[in-house]
Amino acid sequence: MPQSEAHTKKPSTGQNSKGGLFDWLYTDIAIDLGTANTLIHARNQGIVLNEPSIVALNLENQPVAIGHEARLMHEKTHKKIRTVRPLRDGVIADFEVAEHMIRGMIKKVKVRWYSSTRKMVVCVPSGITEVEKRAVRDSAEHAGAKEVYLVDEPMAAAIGIGLDVHEPVGNMIVDIGGGTTEIAVIALSGIVYSQSVRLGGDELNEDIINYFRRNHNLLIGERTAEQVKCVLGSAAPLDEEMELTVKGRDLVNGVPRTRIVTSKDIREAISESVNTIVESVTKSLEQTPPELSADILDRGIFLTGGGALLMNLDKLIMETTDLPVHIAEDPLTAVVRGTGKVLEDLDYYRAILT
Repeated sequence: MPQSEAHTKKPSTGQNSKGGLFDWLYTDIAIDLGTANTLIHARNQGIVLNEPSIVALNLENQPVAIGHEARLMHEKTHKKIRTVRPLRDGVIADFEVAEHMIRGMIKKVKVRWYSSTRKMVVCVPSGITEVEKRAVRDSAEHAGAKEVYLVDEPMAAAIGIGLDVHEPVGNMIVDIGGGTTEIAVIALSGIVYSQSVRLGGDELNEDIINYFRRNHNLLIGERTAEQVKCVLGSAAPLDEEMELTVKGRDLVNGVPRTRIVTSKDIREAISESVNTIVESVTKSLEQTPPELSADILDRGIFLTGGGALLMNLDKLIMETTDLPVHIAEDPLTAVVRGTGKVLEDLDYYRAILT
């Protein structure tokens, strides 16, 4: 681990860290409301939920399944049930369904039926508009939260991997999620420069679906594309290339077929999107003040989010920028871990709330 992760200041023990007389009546939570997955941290309990951001609805638009159960139904439903992903590009696209999803997931983590949600900290993309922030607040309040606080995703990611965001030192975070890639330079409890690219893991899935349609006349689903990306996806050549048998529907005669593809094929399929992410990192470095650039040269770039697990992405960024690149430990949970730390000590992190 870099030195910055090993030696961080211990947060102050403010009023929010002390137990109150009636705390047992409440379930304070922090939410990483992601396009692909939603993670929840409960006060004093850690991460208590990690489920896909998807809802299955009946004809009356009432939820019949949320999270893992709905994901199993995705692309396999009949006319009486449909599955909806209420978030697109990191923001709420379907207000009503998002509310159902948040409410349902909160129910899953409540240990006592009579407890209510007092405080809720929700992380949001750094590039969202005030209208989109309002939609997140409203959804959280309608789901039962008394107090709602928002924190930028890259800031939460930095806190989650152990960086001291209060220091007068520059840190660059690249958080690659399902719908967005958040790039930010952080110093003194604030974001000095940020860029929110509405491109992430979902776009890579779409690239893979289009590749099979164009090159193999094979129609595959979103879940299959996700599996192919996780097994074969890479940003730079591998030491040993791999292959995978993929099942889908032949577009010519309409019957099920299998095709064998290699990691090289998939690398070419997603190369345009991957290069866009790398170019955005380079552009962000060009916009960084020189003193902070010197800090980044010493400390390197930190990758978080599910996209950080794409094979050799760190190697490609390193070759392009000539800077050290660190993949966070457990990058999928970095944002919710940071959001949870903010929840546990709101006073100490008050300056970073938006």
